[in-house]
Amino acid sequence: MRDKRSQSQKFARLRNAPENFISDEFVSEVRQHGWDDTRRSFIRKSLMAAGAALAGGGVARAATQNPPDQMITEPRPWSTSLGNPVAFHPYGQPSKYEMNLQRRQSPGLTAVPQASVAFSPLQGMFGIITANGLHFERHHQGWVDIDPTEHRFMINGMVKNSKVYTMDDLMRLPSVSRMHFIECGANTAMEWGNVAVPTVQYTHGMLSCCEFTGVPLKYLLQDCGADFKNAQFILAEGNDGSSETRTISMARAMDDVIVAWGMNGEMLRPENGYPLRLVVPGVQGVSWVKWLRRIEVGDKPWNAKDETLGYVDHMPDGTLRQYTSIQECKSVITSPSGGQALLSTGFYNITGLAWSGRGKIKKVDISVDGGKNWKTATLNTPILDKCLTRFNFAWNWDGSPAILQSRAVDETGYVQPTKSQLVAVRGTRSIYHNNAIQSWKVAESGEVFNVHVE
Repeated sequence: MRDKRSQSQKFARLRNAPENFISDEFVSEVRQHGWDDTRRSFIRKSLMAAGAALAGGGVARAATQNPPDQMITEPRPWSTSLGNPVAFHPYGQPSKYEMNLQRRQSPGLTAVPQASVAFSPLQGMFGIITANGLHFERHHQGWVDIDPTEHRFMINGMVKNSKVYTMDDLMRLPSVSRMHFIECGANTAMEWGNVAVPTVQYTHGMLSCCEFTGVPLKYLLQDCGADFKNAQFILAEGNDGSSETRTISMARAMDDVIVAWGMNGEMLRPENGYPLRLVVPGVQGVSWVKWLRRIEVGDKPWNAKDETLGYVDHMPDGTLRQYTSIQECKSVITSPSGGQALLSTGFYNITGLAWSGRGKIKKVDISVDGGKNWKTATLNTPILDKCLTRFNFAWNWDGSPAILQSRAVDETGYVQPTKSQLVAVRGTRSIYHNNAIQSWKVAESGEVFNVHVE
């Protein structure tokens, strides 16, 4: 028997955010001249126009569908004909009706596409695992596809025996598989300033979560006889054109770091580091060095280029804070979110993702009035260490304006801050590590917009 609430509950419809609503000409203009108020206004208008077109088509179709529905009462062509043969696509492909869900660049973010970002479409994903073809990209000098038979991985420095491993050597060693999130330190960077990006793909899309397979780094350090008494750090070096290098503490290296070749049950994709990358759970993505070629063991930080000129926090007193690599507790509502629209009053499922670089998510609270009142969301299982956690919250929209927010709490007791709380500590000159609460405004029209709530 259903209760009174479920009997009267009206399940409403949500219009998805439009894809690819920015023209190539506009992208070129932003790359050449950068962002200004006029271009910010234009991108919002473009989003609204694309959304209105989607809504118009959806309403027109709904209005012409009178019962009985021929889509269910009449045989369809695909149910009365022979389908494609087995292994028609030797490597499986998404349905042609789902091909619009793609990684996308943000116009004007970088000067050249080889040193840019492709954002994951969080608004169209389910569960917590990111499909390999939708995993976000961040490169400093473009991605490379390395012949695994020619790739070598070396460990040197403060070790008894420097060693060089082939991929075959590594893949014959005992391996582990674990699910972890990876987030770029610059994820949500544009939200430090004025609202410039309309959808969750561009606000939070430098985030993915996969099952990674490889050999724990501690086994390899032990194999080489690392000087665990005196060594304090390792240096990880990539094999691409930028030779990205990162300092990581020995304590972390001996904890849960993986030298990985596998992602979601298959080999890494080239744009995600094939054939070998470092997995450093809970730490900003730049430390997950791709195309990993070398680990050097030492007794002090290396202060590499991207540890001094980049990936540092600009503090209010003018100092630059280094090595703040942990990704603090954070969450975001992915639906309803910017660019989407509520097409009628009634029941909606507010859903999103929460994560913490310090462990498991303990709780997520939801507010529909801009943080004045909070209620606890339901956390989906599994709830894993340093992994994305999916949350859900039942909400009945009555047509009034609303501001949707999520606030995560991790197992250490850390509570995700508001933007004003974060700015009070970090100031206004930051680029990295923005874990402030995200706000989505639902207008009376049902349109959903990115807004800032202090």
